[in-house]
Amino acid sequence: MFSDIIGLNPIFLALLGTTFTFFATAVGAAMVYLMKKDVNPNVQHSFLGFAAGVMIAASVWSLLIPAIEMAEEQGISGWIPSAGGFVIGGIFLFILDKLLPHLHIDQDKPEGLKSSFKRTTMLVLAVTLHNIPEGMAVGLSFGLAGQLNSQSALMSSVALAIGIGIQNFPEGAAISLPLRNEGFSKNKSFVFGALSGIVEPIGGVISAFLVSGVTGIMPWMLSFAAGAMIYVVSEELIPESQSSEHSHAGTIGTMLGFVVMMVLDVALS
Repeated sequence: MFSDIIGLNPIFLALLGTTFTFFATAVGAAMVYLMKKDVNPNVQHSFLGFAAGVMIAASVWSLLIPAIEMAEEQGISGWIPSAGGFVIGGIFLFILDKLLPHLHIDQDKPEGLKSSFKRTTMLVLAVTLHNIPEGMAVGLSFGLAGQLNSQSALMSSVALAIGIGIQNFPEGAAISLPLRNEGFSKNKSFVFGALSGIVEPIGGVISAFLVSGVTGIMPWMLSFAAGAMIYVVSEELIPESQSSEHSHAGTIGTMLGFVVMMVLDVALS
């Protein structure tokens, strides 16, 4: 089965992987049809922590380590593209964070440039901002597997997609449930929650296309995605998971997410 998949176009592989993570977001958003009340704060903190742990582990095992190894195979010092791309990715997300109007859940003051966007739109944009580096990471990972034509690289990409998909599930619910509480219909809440993840296939395919046939830029792009994800983790996910006093739930979630993603990557690759 995997031998047949390896021969597919890298861009198509990126589309397959990011479509799965988008589907996981949509399934999470569908929880609005099953749950009548908002998520318990401890549960929400553990979900946010879990997402942070997954993204930290994915940045190391699925992005930075492959970037270093690939650069060294190209005769380049591994730290140059890994450090350079990492910093550029963080700066890119910093700029987006400052420019894109968005509003985090349980917050009243929006971030980014002033706009006339509705509260609903800015809530969705906040999660969309998180999903940009996730889509890039999965898309680049599958694109790399297609370029290398390697089963090991493909399995590592599958592990990354599974890990991102698992943490996308609560992200979808984290959008649809608050919208429902604000008076939106279940159908509209689901649609907005699901659409917050549509940027992942878009970002994944664009990233895979940019590096298609240009192996020299791949280490930089992998590190770029890692830097963007760590920015999201340190700027938003961890602070939000620790928003209540002595939030052990967020800490436990972070450690669990890290272990799950690490095990997935090591066991499957």
